[in-house]
Amino acid sequence: MKKALVIVLLASGFGATAQSLTLKWKTPPNIPVPESVAFEPKGNVLYVACINGKPEEKDGNGTIAKVGVDGKIVAVDWATGLDAPKGMGIYNGNLYVADITQVRTISLATGKITSSLEIEGAQFLNDITVDKKGNVYVSDTQTGKIHLVKGGKAEVYFESPELNGVNGLLALDNGLYIVSFATGNSYKLGADKKLTPFTKVVEGADGIVAVGKDEYLVSNWHGEVYYVDAKGARKLVDTKDKVNAADIEYDAKTKTLYIPTFFANSVDAYTFSK
Repeated sequence: MKKALVIVLLASGFGATAQSLTLKWKTPPNIPVPESVAFEPKGNVLYVACINGKPEEKDGNGTIAKVGVDGKIVAVDWATGLDAPKGMGIYNGNLYVADITQVRTISLATGKITSSLEIEGAQFLNDITVDKKGNVYVSDTQTGKIHLVKGGKAEVYFESPELNGVNGLLALDNGLYIVSFATGNSYKLGADKKLTPFTKVVEGADGIVAVGKDEYLVSNWHGEVYYVDAKGARKLVDTKDKVNAADIEYDAKTKTLYIPTFFANSVDAYTFSK
């Protein structure tokens, strides 16, 4: 009988309150450099961005894998013809993918790329989030810019020297939440374009997901996951220097966190409790 891995952190000053992540399953290590996971609730399936090479190379080797919520790999090459796909977002039957200097649109019905939008001045597009209106926001870690894709056109939505190494994005009703890979800082960007510091984790911050009102999980690419709220950040997972934790995804219904492990070539699923 396999013992489940449970990593629990008691939050000081919160009485009996605790947050935990319990390992649920791991896929076989057959997913080539998974960088991001997107959960599609209608199909109850996971889409995984596979770099399958170097993160900055336009080599045509990138794919999108399809994985069941039970951890079984359905297909490693559900979608092909990408370079080094990273962050993803889903809206209205389409999967939007950040791919170095392009935003790709892939039909969920066919797995085919239906458009490739070149973002002017882009160098290293990294994460994507889509709001309820279908606006696609994409971060560029090299330039510190956040681009907005709307109606098939792109524009610079926000840029600031403070967003050095901008990476993870999360669109919520009250604003855009942002984490910086370079500094570990996280911010809220309001509709008025006011940038407000939220909290700080560590250098290497990658993905951000909401797990409650003003509560988040933030991954550190080097192999950590933090529970974050206005009171600070508490580490829940530490596989640092062993297994990476790239651009995470969360299913609120099953309280499952999905972690793409990059060089470990798997997706790991954890149950979140608090």
